[in-house]
Amino acid sequence: MKNKLAKLKFLPNNFEIIEEGDHVICAVSGKKILLENLNYWNVDEQEPYFSYAEASIKKEKLIKK
Repeated sequence: MKNKLAKLKFLPNNFEIIEEGDHVICAVSGKKILLENLNYWNVDEQEPYFSYAEASIKKEKLIKK
């Protein structure tokens, strides 16, 4: 399943694989995130983030709304 986009449901401490794949795309940077490296996401927005930096950028944007 190399180079296939996965579809996930993000839960508070985990994620559920809805559609098999090996990566997701960061909602902020557009970078590819291998599932084994996925550590940051937002449950309410159902979005993955490449790192804490992208997660922080998104958090700031949500606070400003």
